[in-house]
Amino acid sequence: MATVAVLGAGAWGTTFAKVLADAGNNVQLWARRDEIAREINETHRNTRYLQRINLPLSMTASTSLPVTLAGADAIFLSVPSQSLRGLLDEVDGLLGDDLPVVSLMKGVERSTGLRMSDVIADAGRVSVDRIAVLSGPNLALEIAREEPSASVVSSENPDVATAIAAMSTNHYFTALTNNDVIGTEFGGVLKNLIAVAVGIADGVGYGDNTKASIITRGLAELSAFATAYGARPETMWGLAGLGDLIATCESPLSRNNTAGRLLGQGYSYDMVIRQMDQTAEGLSSVDPILTLAAAKNVSMPIVTQVQQVLRGTLDPRELAPHLATDTSGPAEE
Repeated sequence: MATVAVLGAGAWGTTFAKVLADAGNNVQLWARRDEIAREINETHRNTRYLQRINLPLSMTASTSLPVTLAGADAIFLSVPSQSLRGLLDEVDGLLGDDLPVVSLMKGVERSTGLRMSDVIADAGRVSVDRIAVLSGPNLALEIAREEPSASVVSSENPDVATAIAAMSTNHYFTALTNNDVIGTEFGGVLKNLIAVAVGIADGVGYGDNTKASIITRGLAELSAFATAYGARPETMWGLAGLGDLIATCESPLSRNNTAGRLLGQGYSYDMVIRQMDQTAEGLSSVDPILTLAAAKNVSMPIVTQVQQVLRGTLDPRELAPHLATDTSGPAEE
């Protein structure tokens, strides 16, 4: 039985801590708020983020990073992407020299455009062969309810990927492996941006034809972007690409879809941020992704128009028809 540390007690961090505990591990969960740690320890619930979900007895929570990390055989990180560098500064010297470090996050650092694995290597001074990323259709509440789900663990070190996948697999959650870290991470980032666009169309009141058009053309956009940065095309058709895209675009549980829907209903960016009680990673990833796209001359008309809506320079009602009929992106196969 392994001892694992999960840093971040939001919906996804708590859910994945449950996944790990249900796979037979002892789980030490770090929460920034005292009241969340206390509730998990005393009632085995986290009602702020997971209503009506009972958590395993093998999970404990603490607000102390040294306590959470003590004796860990692996470390899982689940904090907002823009907070990761600051967290790594806090745990400086506590990550060990040989422990696997796993990113559960789906964003890019706004100030640098770095993927989360790159931030871990840079700010955490963690060697690449210790780093893994986990991505796929990860709607937290559905997994917390133990509905059957699958995801991908990716690492440049196949032994690390295999070990983390085995540690994460239980009767309702299956982890597969690959070594395409770039594709796995960018799939998780880019699908959020397309989900915002689908949400905008939904908020405006457009129907399934428009949303299907956005999803289909969105897959072409994210595939062109990811492969330009070295991802394997087949990764975009797997769990970390198409699978995650479908789940995030179609589900009302998706934070990015919800954020887009509010934008489509006429709420400003600031109003959306105030209404959301959890981070919608797609909103903070739009600008850095478009900067990276420009550097590789990749056309991303859907993401560009999402940026225009966020900036208030495009009426949401004008966005979806353009997305559905746009011909400037990758040609239809």
